[in-house]
Amino acid sequence: MPIPIAIIVCEGDVQTVAHTAEALQHRLPVIIMKGSGKAADLILVYLERSDELRKEAGILFGMKFEDTLFSLLKKYLEIIRENKDLVGVFDLNFDDPLKLSSIIGEAVVSCWSVEKNLTANKQAVEKDTTQIPQETTSEETINSDVLKDSLAMTSSSITMQQLKKNTMKLEKITIKKLIESYKKQPRRDVLDPSFTSPTSLPLYFYFGFQLLQESNQWEECGHILLLEALKENRCDYVRVLLDRGVKLTKKNLPELYAQTVTCETCKFKKHDCFHMQWILKQILPPEAETLCYKYAHAMKRIQRKESSSDKYEDIIKNLKYDPNKSVAASAKRLCCKILQYKALNIEEQNTNEEAMNTSDTSDILLWAIFANRKEIAEICWLRGTDHILSGLICSVLLHKLSKRALRVKEHCLSEDLEEHAKLFEQRCIKIMDGMYREDTKHAAKAMDDEAVIWGVQTSPLTIAYENFMYEIVAHTCSRKNMNRKWYNKLPPNLIQFFKSAFQKKKQFVTAPLTKYIFNYMMFFTVLVAYSAFVLTSIHTDYYKQGVGKIFEYYVYIWAFGDFVEEAISCFGVLKSESRFRRSYLLRIKRYLNDFWNAVDVLSYILLILALVVRHAVEDIPVARRMFSFSLLIMYLRFLEVFLINHKIGPTLIMIKEMLKDLLRFLLIAFFVVLGVGIYYHANQYPDYQNFWSGGWTEWRIWDLIYYPYWQIYAEINLEYLQAEEPISPGSNNIPPQKDWSVVAVAAAYLLFAHLLLVNLVIAMFSYTFERVQKNSEKLWWYERYTAINDYTWRIPSPINLLCTPCRISRKCKEITCCTQDKKKIWSNDGENEDRQTVTTKEYRTELQRMIACSIYNKI
Repeated sequence: MPIPIAIIVCEGDVQTVAHTAEALQHRLPVIIMKGSGKAADLILVYLERSDELRKEAGILFGMKFEDTLFSLLKKYLEIIRENKDLVGVFDLNFDDPLKLSSIIGEAVVSCWSVEKNLTANKQAVEKDTTQIPQETTSEETINSDVLKDSLAMTSSSITMQQLKKNTMKLEKITIKKLIESYKKQPRRDVLDPSFTSPTSLPLYFYFGFQLLQESNQWEECGHILLLEALKENRCDYVRVLLDRGVKLTKKNLPELYAQTVTCETCKFKKHDCFHMQWILKQILPPEAETLCYKYAHAMKRIQRKESSSDKYEDIIKNLKYDPNKSVAASAKRLCCKILQYKALNIEEQNTNEEAMNTSDTSDILLWAIFANRKEIAEICWLRGTDHILSGLICSVLLHKLSKRALRVKEHCLSEDLEEHAKLFEQRCIKIMDGMYREDTKHAAKAMDDEAVIWGVQTSPLTIAYENFMYEIVAHTCSRKNMNRKWYNKLPPNLIQFFKSAFQKKKQFVTAPLTKYIFNYMMFFTVLVAYSAFVLTSIHTDYYKQGVGKIFEYYVYIWAFGDFVEEAISCFGVLKSESRFRRSYLLRIKRYLNDFWNAVDVLSYILLILALVVRHAVEDIPVARRMFSFSLLIMYLRFLEVFLINHKIGPTLIMIKEMLKDLLRFLLIAFFVVLGVGIYYHANQYPDYQNFWSGGWTEWRIWDLIYYPYWQIYAEINLEYLQAEEPISPGSNNIPPQKDWSVVAVAAAYLLFAHLLLVNLVIAMFSYTFERVQKNSEKLWWYERYTAINDYTWRIPSPINLLCTPCRISRKCKEITCCTQDKKKIWSNDGENEDRQTVTTKEYRTELQRMIACSIYNKI
């Protein structure tokens, strides 16, 4: 292949204009650096507004032009204008430096593509140049005979013409060697797609694509060009090659990760860096080592021709083709680990040889996520399936990687990943908007379409709910889906809903709304019975006659049944359809992170403790306190019934969020109160020693906290501060000593507490109120989905205790039949599936694809 030549004109004098004209006559491309001054700017002035030539020439050169010299200058400029198709312009003041590569490449390709007579005006230029003093010698450019021969070739592409000039035979092996030869050259920096074009340097991509186009060897050699385009972020070529059906082979994937995700300056096993390699290493070291270290290490050993090179060749073979040890499988396991999902179907089931040797676009998409290549990720995402689900998984994956990067104080990388995550979320919202306009019914159903992506089996609404994506959960598609479930496909109007109880009894009884109402009706009766029990003395005849005992044991039975349902909610063991495919530890963590679930667990613990104290300890007041406290928590639990109400629900959400602020405030206030209390006591009772004498309720520590705490609420207690209060019961008859500094510290403390601490918590509440008020609609729909998902399968207590044996039996049958059903599906190749369901799902998938393509490059 010929070496591309281009001349860059920066500043210069009149002689520079002459050399530029001569170069253009020899069909050499010229790049003018606009803003460099003198000759370069004068050429551009003449090309844009030739009528101001004399004025601009005098200003730029700072000299007076004689008529002869001016005519000669004008002649050169006229030659340049005749060949302006070979002139590129780079603005030093406004153009990005990355754009220069594209400008040079376009000029070179334009030069090779245009056929023109090179002899025109050549003698005139040579004659005229002798009249100007020669400051520099002109460089030889290219052989004129070769150029004349090249102008005669018009039957094929530029690349084929250049090869024919060098008498190169275009055999299959030759083309493959030409394309692979670029891989031996040093790699350049990754380009920003915003400043690249098909002719940007290096021209290897331009030549390689034309070779493949002429020879039609996309299948044999296309993957090589695709690999290099992925490495250098040449999105234009990636897009076209994928559209041509070119697939990346399995053997290319390890090299792709090794040269893009791996940090070349850091040793994997010795150094801790702040790049993506180290972040992945902290998540799952074995899989990160497979992605970032093994291939590069093995290749280095083989290149050194060590004695154990066979061992490393086997390693590379496994990284490429082994279904369990390959780079593709490791990347999927790493993805599942980040998302905290159980990995499903990681090992490939394909028996087709072509499918086993090629990588799917999903593999490239996962690489683009780890490498943070935004444009390539979008290209591969568009060419996949289940765009809403895959887009949400990409968004969650990038968001979690962003948080990991922030933990190691890599702020730039974290912000970039978070921005990338938001792009995917916005794309998904756009698709959902479009689907809702096109087909409301199928848009709502699409939110429940499950699929397996990178070993993660879930649905769009589930992945959004689990990762607190309020925009998705509160979207109109999700709302339609939720209303459909909440009313069990019955009329959403309450009057019509209750009328349907006589027409569609089974559908009405199994509706989540019906079960929700019935559950809290039972809960209310429990509260009444529990209150009656707590208010009744167990020594009275009323209790001994059995009425009180009925209340007590009714509470126990209901609590046990409710506990069973909460356990099923947490672990999902008896659900007919378990969507939350995570480990039990993560499920418990997620369950307890919910405020209402934490209150539920607290009520169970207090009730069990009260029951133990009730029968194991003879101290009745202690048991009564425990039962009363448990009842108080259950009353707080009952507030959850109002969470479904559209008006009261946001208020409860505000209270819940404000409780978090209150806990933060109490943490700060505790140390202030404790410090002030110690100061009071140390100066008023300097000789006091028995801090921990007596029972725990008589410890002196409570007196330390007592006075400063109530001073926050304006209970100043001046008698205590001025030592005028009589001797307190817990002071061992030691009178307090009067100390002026106590009053002074109290004055400063009251100023600090009332003007700073109290106003601080008020400000925190105000901020929380505004934040929740702004997002109240989204937060309320999120909480509503929690209730809908819960009551879809939940049976109110204590009726559930009668149904639990049947549920256990049904679940056992499902487990035993699961393996056989899967085998039938594999053997019959999906023939046993409901065809109508598959057809409608395919319709929704195709609708997603169409809308995704319509919003391409618009976000």
